[in-house]
Amino acid sequence: MRWPFQRSAGSILSIAVLLVGCLIPLFPFINRYILDVVMLMLIFILYASAWNFLTHSGQGSLGHAAFFGLGGYASSLFVLKTGMPVLPAIFIGGAFAAFIGSLIGLTCVRLKEWFLAMVTFGFAIIIQTITVSQLAPITGGWDGYAAPRLVATSVAGSHIYEYYIIFFLTIFFLIVIRYLLKSPIGLALSAIRENELEARASGVNPVRFKLLAFIISAYIAGIAGALEIHHFGYITPEIFGLDLSFWPIIYSITGGLGRLGGPIVGTIVVTVLWDGLNAIGFTYERFIVIGVMLVVIIIFLPKGLISFLDRIGDMEKRH
Repeated sequence: MRWPFQRSAGSILSIAVLLVGCLIPLFPFINRYILDVVMLMLIFILYASAWNFLTHSGQGSLGHAAFFGLGGYASSLFVLKTGMPVLPAIFIGGAFAAFIGSLIGLTCVRLKEWFLAMVTFGFAIIIQTITVSQLAPITGGWDGYAAPRLVATSVAGSHIYEYYIIFFLTIFFLIVIRYLLKSPIGLALSAIRENELEARASGVNPVRFKLLAFIISAYIAGIAGALEIHHFGYITPEIFGLDLSFWPIIYSITGGLGRLGGPIVGTIVVTVLWDGLNAIGFTYERFIVIGVMLVVIIIFLPKGLISFLDRIGDMEKRH
């Protein structure tokens, strides 16, 4: 018999992760380095979730670092030029990334997914080039500039406050993404991804919804970029680097492409492996390990590591 208060394995795991997340800074073995790693993990969970949200509409991006970086630059420059507090500026950074995303989307959203992906790839290279050339007097070129910290280091326990700001913002936007995917917007995006012609015949406007998905994805990616820059307290054009465009793809595929929990699981697993191997001296070998793991997952677990939770859920239902 299944009681009403019994939850699925996925729900129990989600609650457990949330509780652990709230308590992480209180654990005695958590030092400053580990807390920094966890904060970056949270930021990249948010970034990867933004990229993953775009795939729900059948679109792909190989240059999402453009929006990640634009959010960071816009937020930090806005604070430096106006004196605005960092927190509201982060949302302005996301809004600027979304605005640029809307311009790209209006131009290219009618393209097939991988043609669009190549456009975003090229855009990330273009925006990096402009940042180090024409905008160098403002951005400092390749040298970059110091950005205001999320919480001033002069505040006692600043890293603890910083952690909770990043943690709760990440949870908030994950809830927003979940709500959107469960709403009529999410149903429309799924219909477009499965069969655009049938979706159009059903009264769904593919262009409008794909553009909306692109803007939302760019906005959340911009928020993540702003959080990273204000966490580090420094920004350079390297934030537009190709590696930062590919990490959210790796995280999402590892965890489960097109699944809400995919980027979460993927980011945690890959980050633990990446930093764990580096800690024991496997600086270059870790590239091989991550590469092999990705190939194995694509071949044998095409739905990602999160598919294990599905199997547990199926076993629970049988009992």
